[in-house]
Amino acid sequence: MGEAEKEMDKPNVEHIYCCGAITEVLKFGARDLHGISARLLFLVIPGNPGVVGFYKTFMQTLYQAFGQRHPVWAVSHAGHCNPPGAMDMIEDPSVTEARDVFGLDGQIEHKLAFLLKHVPRETRLVLLGHSIGCYIILDMMKRDPGLKVLKSVLLFPTIERMAVTPQGKVMTPVLCHLRYATYVPIFLLSLLPERLKACAVRWVMRGLRSFDHATVPATVSLISVDSVANAMYMGSQEMRMVLERDDATIQQNLNKLVFYYGATDHWCPVQYYHDIKRDFPTGDIRLCENGLRHAFVLDAGKRMADMVTEWLRCDLKEL
Repeated sequence: MGEAEKEMDKPNVEHIYCCGAITEVLKFGARDLHGISARLLFLVIPGNPGVVGFYKTFMQTLYQAFGQRHPVWAVSHAGHCNPPGAMDMIEDPSVTEARDVFGLDGQIEHKLAFLLKHVPRETRLVLLGHSIGCYIILDMMKRDPGLKVLKSVLLFPTIERMAVTPQGKVMTPVLCHLRYATYVPIFLLSLLPERLKACAVRWVMRGLRSFDHATVPATVSLISVDSVANAMYMGSQEMRMVLERDDATIQQNLNKLVFYYGATDHWCPVQYYHDIKRDFPTGDIRLCENGLRHAFVLDAGKRMADMVTEWLRCDLKEL
């Protein structure tokens, strides 16, 4: 790989205000789509916590797989990142409060606002959702049918009945009633030097045989009371709002959707896969055969991207 290619392969990290809240954008490829002929954008909508650094390996693999022809971006959830330098978590408190931007509905509007400002309307989109990001994508497609979505790939989709899943039953009391109790230990951990935080993360993750060390900075960035508070507030709303599957939106966009369910996913039991497969027999609905965990970014970002590449290759061969 030449020096020019290596330079193109490096990601760019930007911090912007969107809907009045700090937002981190990770970009492979073109950094500005206005005024250039980018015909297609891969856009990653993360799970919760919505830290884009977790998806670095996944995104880089996709970018390389398609010959660096199409930019691959990820947009964080509002307030799920640490503001750099002179920036604050909130640019305009009146805007963030009025829109409840840190809540689930606000996060959906946040993604639509990002697209409206930063992506030309004619750009075709491949939306890549993970966990609650899948719910957000379905709602984006419902709220703005004019989005030029070529495909939406929904990985480990938490799009229904979250609170009654095995993990939901454990986390609902924590997120809805006990989340404030977590702020003190997070605050104490945040006082540690960055190197100690990174060592602690590696020690906690030592049991993962294929742990992706590129996710260490993303994990360290979560040791922040503000980021954790925003992530847990969003999570509390997920437990209350993600109830029935949106079959009308799925039916309307079925030819654009790819679902990938985990075989041992405690956020999305296998029964949910069987239910949606029964109700949409012609849909592209897959069950993991590779033992990937719900948090695939920790140890299988490249493997997941390789699979997604194969699913999309036919759809993108003319672009």
